[in-house]
Amino acid sequence: MPAQPSDNWQIGSPYERYVGRWSRRIAPAFLAWLAVPPARRWVDVGCGTGALCSAIVECCAPAVLTGVEPSEGFLAEARRTLPEQVDLRQGSAAAIPLPDGSADVVVSGFVLNFIPDLPAALREAGRVSARGGTYGAYVWDYAGKMELMRHFWDAAVALDPAAAQLDEGRRFPLCRPDALLSAVTATGFGNAETTAIDIATLFESFEDLWEPFLGGQGPAPAYAMSLAEPARNRLRDRLRERLPIEADGTIALVARAWAVRATM
Repeated sequence: MPAQPSDNWQIGSPYERYVGRWSRRIAPAFLAWLAVPPARRWVDVGCGTGALCSAIVECCAPAVLTGVEPSEGFLAEARRTLPEQVDLRQGSAAAIPLPDGSADVVVSGFVLNFIPDLPAALREAGRVSARGGTYGAYVWDYAGKMELMRHFWDAAVALDPAAAQLDEGRRFPLCRPDALLSAVTATGFGNAETTAIDIATLFESFEDLWEPFLGGQGPAPAYAMSLAEPARNRLRDRLRERLPIEADGTIALVARAWAVRATM
């Protein structure tokens, strides 16, 4: 029986090597689609190591930007990399440390699947938003075109069928656009719509792809590190067999996120 996955994201550096580097490329494309005018008050709920906050500073000319994150380890990494104008606060999606109506835009990047009570978190986003404000979020397409994780879990399940219960594509139905849209509209937001955001993820070598799984941050790396070394090596080899490795050793994959936007 596989170990229970860890949904705790606590250490910034391993996260950055695993998916943080790709999160930073999704964020500008999401903001371009969101199309919020400058000089607005932004809140990034679950800001993590600061990928989305960084893109908001660079692309959106915010009047105010607050990042809210429960993990002190991630906040430490965000404080190290983000400009001082970003107000970083420890807090949760269900208890945002801001007053009513204090934000024009509330966003979350790759967070919704890991919130224990999503309806409560969406209501909290509505509470801190000004009337007519914008809500936006995005999640990985775990079940389909987030190919890094899809290849990993398909290799894991081929060796250990019980690992299927840990597969994020199975555990997180919100990774599908219809479910994402339903969750937002059920909270009472208006004008909700979704879109796919695809980026190319080029790995320089198999080691560049595999080694971040050894950092233990998130469900797939936690599963890999729960295995005894011989089983982990078999998983490594099965994953290598599945991947489209070019003659020069590079691996070109696609990472898709599903995004949603709505009016408060």
